[in-house]
Amino acid sequence: MSQIYAIGDIHGCLGHLKRLMAKVRPDLDHHKLIFIGDYIDRGPNSRGVVDYLINLKNNYPPEHIIFLMGNHERMFLDFLQGENQLLFLINGGRSTLESYWGKDWRNHPWRLPPDHEEFFQQLQMIYETEDYIFVHGGLKPGIPLAEQQEDDVLWIREEFLSCLDDFGKRVIFGHTPFPKPFIWPNKIGIDTGAVYGNYLTCIKLPEEIFYWSR
Repeated sequence: MSQIYAIGDIHGCLGHLKRLMAKVRPDLDHHKLIFIGDYIDRGPNSRGVVDYLINLKNNYPPEHIIFLMGNHERMFLDFLQGENQLLFLINGGRSTLESYWGKDWRNHPWRLPPDHEEFFQQLQMIYETEDYIFVHGGLKPGIPLAEQQEDDVLWIREEFLSCLDDFGKRVIFGHTPFPKPFIWPNKIGIDTGAVYGNYLTCIKLPEEIFYWSR
């Protein structure tokens, strides 16, 4: 499996995702497709994005499609357990709640459809190949991969972004939006702020070819 496609932060932007997939057209019987988290919040159709991703998962070999957890998925799961609820709401969570339960979401039992619950619970923190490390937020410099903490993997920014450390493999990450892909020798950032009016990005590896949803 020589080709890998990785897609950045979707944030409920189903239209961007559909346009991007129509351009990329990965052969998922032979290639690998990796989503690096933040499927929900802020954008207009979080539930639709998750439905789309679950449909992909159900139609191709599971080892060919990898879904990583983003900090927004962690906040959503915490919210549903009654934890850190204000944090979720002030970070765009209301749009996700309305996507699932409508404008009167406060008056509904917050129970996800079983396939959505399974999707969120099975998200991975880190995915590693022979040449790359895929992660949502980044890695804490100086810490072995097996000892990375969830908070850093999902939330880290400046300490990771500014470091020149060799992590052993090139790190492909999202979380921090840039106007265009962030390309350094040790890492590539592919969150290009689709939910902020920019576009959704996919990188094809190892060629480092970029596709955009515009």
